[in-house]
Amino acid sequence: MAGGNFLGRVMSYIVNEIVVEGLANNRAFQRFAVKTNKAIQEMSSKAAQAKEELLEQVKEASRNSDSFKR
Repeated sequence: MAGGNFLGRVMSYIVNEIVVEGLANNRAFQRFAVKTNKAIQEMSSKAAQAKEELLEQVKEASRNSDSFKR
């Protein structure tokens, strides 16, 4: 039984290496990866900016709330 598991892992490793090499050398996949990375970075940047804006709005609302209590 252990021999089958070993053989399965070897086959998985070989297939994985072939797929990784194939994708690494594929220009279309490289372009896809670059575009995807750029899009994710832009989304992350926009999310960080939105977070900062929201935090500023919460601080402002908190300051306004404190001034009404006094």
